[in-house]
Amino acid sequence: MPYLHQDSKPRLPAVPGTARPTTSSGKTYEELKQDCLRRGVLFEDPDFPACNSSLFFSEKPPVPFIWKRPGDIVKDPKFILGGATRTDICQGDLGDCWLLAAIASLTLNEKTLARVVPLDQDFGPDYAGIFHFQFWQHNEWLDVVIDDRLPTFKGRLVFLHSAEHNEFWSALLEKAYAKLNGSYEALKGGSTIEAMEDFTGGVGEMYEVKKAPDNFYEILEKALKRCSMVGCSIDTNSAAESEARTPFGLIKGHAYSMTGIDEVSYRGRQVKLIRIRNPWGQVEWNGPWSDNSPEWHSVSPLERKRLSQAVLDDGEFWMKFEDFKVHFDKVEICNLTPDALEDSTAHKWEVTIHQGSWVRGSTAGGCRNFLDTFWTNPQIKLHLTEKDDGQDECTFIAALMQKDRRKLKKLGAEMLTIGYSIYESPGRDGHLGKDFFRYHPSKARSKTYINLREVSNRFKLPPGDYILVPTTFEPHKEADFCLRIFSEKKAITEDLDENVAIDLPEPPNPTPNSQETEEETQFRALFEQISGEDMEIAAEELEYVLNAVLKKTKNIKFKNLSLISCRNIISLMDTNGNGKLEFNEFKVFWEKMKKWINIFLQFDFDKSGSMSSYELRSALKAAGYQLNNHLLQLIVLRYSDEQFQIEFDDFLNCLIRLENASRVFQALSVKNKEFINLNIGEFINLAMNI
Repeated sequence: MPYLHQDSKPRLPAVPGTARPTTSSGKTYEELKQDCLRRGVLFEDPDFPACNSSLFFSEKPPVPFIWKRPGDIVKDPKFILGGATRTDICQGDLGDCWLLAAIASLTLNEKTLARVVPLDQDFGPDYAGIFHFQFWQHNEWLDVVIDDRLPTFKGRLVFLHSAEHNEFWSALLEKAYAKLNGSYEALKGGSTIEAMEDFTGGVGEMYEVKKAPDNFYEILEKALKRCSMVGCSIDTNSAAESEARTPFGLIKGHAYSMTGIDEVSYRGRQVKLIRIRNPWGQVEWNGPWSDNSPEWHSVSPLERKRLSQAVLDDGEFWMKFEDFKVHFDKVEICNLTPDALEDSTAHKWEVTIHQGSWVRGSTAGGCRNFLDTFWTNPQIKLHLTEKDDGQDECTFIAALMQKDRRKLKKLGAEMLTIGYSIYESPGRDGHLGKDFFRYHPSKARSKTYINLREVSNRFKLPPGDYILVPTTFEPHKEADFCLRIFSEKKAITEDLDENVAIDLPEPPNPTPNSQETEEETQFRALFEQISGEDMEIAAEELEYVLNAVLKKTKNIKFKNLSLISCRNIISLMDTNGNGKLEFNEFKVFWEKMKKWINIFLQFDFDKSGSMSSYELRSALKAAGYQLNNHLLQLIVLRYSDEQFQIEFDDFLNCLIRLENASRVFQALSVKNKEFINLNIGEFINLAMNI
C-alpha cells in the first residue's frame, strides 16, 4: 500500500470537548437523529451495516448471527441501569479482553466515562435507533455514530454484554469501537493500553513486574488515586498457553484491569492488597485474600465493607501485593494527564505532537542495525531548555505510535515492530547524514523494539539539543506514525526535514575547436554525421546519439533514454528556441552529463551499476538540489524499481526534470514579481507530478 509523506510539524494537543464527525455524509449525530425522528424511522448506519463484513474479514460467522435492536431482545431496554460500573462488562465470543479490561477501568472515572460515553442517550421518547461514542485517535477526538443493531444468537448478545440483560451501553460501546477499527474481528488480540489511550488521549507506560522499581506499589497507588487506567496480564510461553488457567485460577495471556489498591490491618500488621478484575465477569484468583479465603475472617466487618469485599463470582478479587508480583508479569498504566509518577505533586506536562510516515525507498530506513538506511528515517530535534524543579536534568516521555494498523488488518497489515533512538545534536541544522550515526552513539533509546501500537518511555537528560529518530525495526516497512513528546518543563521540538533549495552552477562556456579534447573531437564527428549540413540535431537524433554513447559507458546500468526525455533535454539546453541542439549546446549538456555520471558512480556504493533510492537525497544534493521528504518520496515512487534501486537513465530523467522546473521557476520569478511568493518546493512538486 503506498504511503506518502505526512507533514510532521509539531502540533498542539487536541482540544478537550471537540470531536470531529466521522460519518460519510458529514452529518453530526444530532442532525442524523433529528432527521430520523422527523421521518419516523430508526437509524440504519450505511457506514457499518448489519452484515458479515462488519463482523469478520477473514472468516465466516461460526453460527448464523441475527442482528437485533435492544427492543427486539428485551422488553424494557436501558442504556445505563444504575450507573455504568465495571460489572457491566462481561466478555462474549470475541478475543477482545484487552478492550474489556480498559472499559472496566474507564468506569472508575465518571468524567472520563462521560466523555467516551455521552450519558444523554437512552431508549426514551426521543429514541431513534442511533447512538454515538467518542474516541481519541492520533491527536484528535472522533465522534463515532452507530445504529443499535447488535449481533445475536438464539436471542442473546454474542459479544460484550452487561450482567443485567436489559442494559446495553457496553455492547453499543464495543460496536462503536469495532466500527472505528473496521470490524469486530479487528478487535481480536491487543494491548489494554491501546484502548486506554483511545478512551483518554493519555499517555501509556508499561512495566515488567519482575523488573519494576522498588517503589512500584507507590507508583500504582498514585496512578489509581489520579484515576489513571491500569491493566495487568500474565505472559505466555506459547500459543497453546493462551487463556490457559493456572492452579490459582488466573488466566495466562489474558488482560485484567486493576480496580483498587489499599492496605488492611491483619493480625496486628498492615498488608498491602491489590484489587483485580477479570473482564469475563467470572473465574477468579483462589489464593490468599481471594473471596473465600480464611484471611478475611481476621478482618473486621467494617474493614471488609470499606474495601467492598464480597463473596461473589463477579470476576473481581483482592490479592496480596507480594502475590501479585509473583503471578503477574506486565502492568500498563495510562495517565489521563501525564503526571510525574516520581513526584508527589501532580502537574500538567507540556505536550507536542508530530505526524509522520515511513515510506519505502525514502524514509523507511529501519533501526541502527541497518546503518546504510537508518539515517534516512524522519528526524525530530528536541530542545530541552529547563531543568526539573530542584534537579539537574529534564524529564520527558517520548511516545511513538503507529497509526491505523488495526483498521488495516483486513488488508493484511500487522503491527510493525517499532522503536526510537535519541542522539545529542551536533549543533547544526538539516537532516543528519550516515557518517554522523556511524561515529556517534545514542544517548538514550526505547527499551526495546516491539510490535505494539505504541512504544513509550520516560527519560531524564541534561538540558540541551537532541535528535530523536523514530523507526521500524526492519527497513522498507511502511506506516504512518504519531510521535508525542511530554515534558515536565517547556520543551521545543522541530522536524529536521530539509528546506527546498536549488544551487546550480553556471553552465560552462564551450571550448574553442582548437582546444577540443579527443573525446569532444569524436563527438563532433558523430554529431556531424547525424546532423547533416545545418549541424543541429532534433530530439529523434539526440535519442540515437545518447543511447549509443551511454550503452558503451562502463559501470552503470542503463536501459534506454526515451524520446520524451530527449525533448526535455533540448528544452533545457536550446538557447535560440528553434527546438534543436547546436554542437556547442550539446557540448555544454555533455559536461553536465559527465558530472551526473560521476555523482551516480559516487553513490553507487556497492558498485552494482544502480543506486539505492535511500542515497538519492545525498546524490541530488551533490547535484545542487536540496529536497524535502515529500519531494524525495514522489521521486522515489516515480523512478525507483521494486528493489528500491535507481538506474542511470531514471536518475538522468529525474535531474533533467528538476533542472527544467528550477529554470522555469527562476524565469517566471524574474518576469512576474507576484510569482516570487510561490514556494520553490510547491512549484517542483507540481512540475514532478505533471
